[in-house]
Amino acid sequence: MYQNRRNFIKKSSLALAGTGAAFAFPMELLATMRKRVGPNDRINVGVIGCKGMGFSDLSSMLKISETNVIALCDVDENVLESRTADLKKAGIKKPKWYKDYRQLLENKDVDVVIIGTPDHWHCLQLTDSLQAGKDVYCEKPIANSIEEANIMLDYVNSSDRMVQIGQWQRSQPHFVDAINFVHSGKLGEIRLAKAWAYQGWMKPVPVVPDEAVPNGVDYNMWLGPAPQRAFNTNRFHFNFRWFWDYAGGLMTDWGVHLIDYALYGMKAGRPKSVMALGGKFAYPNDASETPDTLQTVFEYDGFSILWEHATGIDGGNYGRNHGISFIGNNGTLVLDRNGWEVIPEKSFNGWGKERTPKMEAILKDKDGVSGLDLHTVNFIEAVKSRDASKLTAPIQVGYDAALVSHMGNVAFKTGNRIYWDTVNGKFKEEEANQYMKANYQNGWKLPII
Repeated sequence: MYQNRRNFIKKSSLALAGTGAAFAFPMELLATMRKRVGPNDRINVGVIGCKGMGFSDLSSMLKISETNVIALCDVDENVLESRTADLKKAGIKKPKWYKDYRQLLENKDVDVVIIGTPDHWHCLQLTDSLQAGKDVYCEKPIANSIEEANIMLDYVNSSDRMVQIGQWQRSQPHFVDAINFVHSGKLGEIRLAKAWAYQGWMKPVPVVPDEAVPNGVDYNMWLGPAPQRAFNTNRFHFNFRWFWDYAGGLMTDWGVHLIDYALYGMKAGRPKSVMALGGKFAYPNDASETPDTLQTVFEYDGFSILWEHATGIDGGNYGRNHGISFIGNNGTLVLDRNGWEVIPEKSFNGWGKERTPKMEAILKDKDGVSGLDLHTVNFIEAVKSRDASKLTAPIQVGYDAALVSHMGNVAFKTGNRIYWDTVNGKFKEEEANQYMKANYQNGWKLPII
């Protein structure tokens, strides 16, 4: 599979950038990388939400010569101006601007849509894109509620459109290698999988007063189906992640990436029960709402999956600020974005003692291609072939990770151990089921299945 991807990269004239470079790629280099292709071979791209990962996804996708950006949509005209200036550095002419994504979807020339908006918009924008006949690259998590995730899964499964979810680790070869080792049985019976995100760079979100909407911003469009609130810079752009109206905190922001691989390694479906403990322990008086410290246990038959996160701290498990570990009777496999290694149980003599294995990653991506670049290439390959089986992160992958992550947040909100009814697709506790639902406001309607 990896060799097939590598061959496609060469065919698509994708230059090899350094690992991680797609997230901060010098736009000037694009002009020298891209080759001219005929109009009939172009894949025209439109971006909805251009501030953060939406533009990173576009920058990665534009390394493939067949792609061509023709439309940018953002509620903030300042962002549109900034991103257009970035594209100009790459020799790309100004795309058409939109503030309302529905008008972008009416553009018949747009073949592919990148959705990079806050989580509370993903359901509407994905389902509307499918109905407009577009292929979609949608940022994770797929939804801001379990109800929305169910709707999105049904829409995609009843469509012939290609949909890739932005869980790009699924395209990183060393992640695939690690899971193959887990599935080999060499670790013995695995009793526990851990996933964690310790994010030392995250500092308190300062409390600031509400203010007037900045010039050039369509704030009502930014809110969309979220509850009506006065404008506050804390909730706008990047920090939306830490407010329940728009997202699910670190549990859904990083959790979908890492819990995804815990589920993948354990071949796990829905947990029997979930319990979560945590709160705002590090920054109790800052402006954010979601917990800065959280431990969540997902119960399965014969094993458990443990999620934990903490802001303001880098010292995570095994000396890594993020990762996944599989703890078996014969040894423990530790995996993160830098690589993976196995700690044999027979070699373990206590942390810090002689003969304890060093925690150095075994790097697999020695050719320097970033996981995001491989992921966008994989998506475009599926778009060209019209073969959804080629996708490394199809809707089911995004759905499974989002569903389990949202279950963790529901357990935290209830403060109780909650039990999942697999047959009926809901919790056994009615209080928990209330937190599954989407709460659309301002005249926006939840898509009908």
